Amino acid sequence: MKNYTAKEIREELKHSSHDELMLICQRLIRFKKENKELLSYLLFKSSDEEVFVEEVKTQIAEQFLNINKKSYFFMRKSVRKILTDTKKYIRYSSQKETEIELLLHFCKELKNLRPSMKNHLRLHNIYLTQTKYIQKKIDLLHEDLQFDYNLELNELLG
Repeated sequence: MKNYTAKEIREELKHSSHDELMLICQRLIRFKKENKELLSYLLFKSSDEEVFVEEVKTQIAEQFLNINKKSYFFMRKSVRKILTDTKKYIRYSSQKETEIELLLHFCKELKNLRPSMKNHLRLHNIYLTQTKYIQKKIDLLHEDLQFDYNLELNELLG
């Protein structure tokens, strides 16, 4: 089966009626969990980004509380899973401020994790990689926001 480009799909959707679009959305949400989550975000959460960010932060904190701390191997796998989920929510939002806030929160939780991630090179590398990524994203923002987020990032690194 041929996969059409996003432009071709967009053009075809312009020619669809309201009822046809409703049916397409209903079929989409049946096939993949991420489709349902994205549609839920777009319909219910996108209008109030602050509430969405707080919900995701709470979820990240809960996931860090439930990490299996028996070995660094299990801790690393859990941290990677949390990071994957965080990136998924960032893709839903597609706002730079939301991305930075969620990644900063992830790094804070990782830094506060006990036993310390500094004792394990791979966990520490995840932390360093994310802080470098955050810095690159901060540089793309307006100067006022850069200052605020740089303060938070320096607090994390300091």
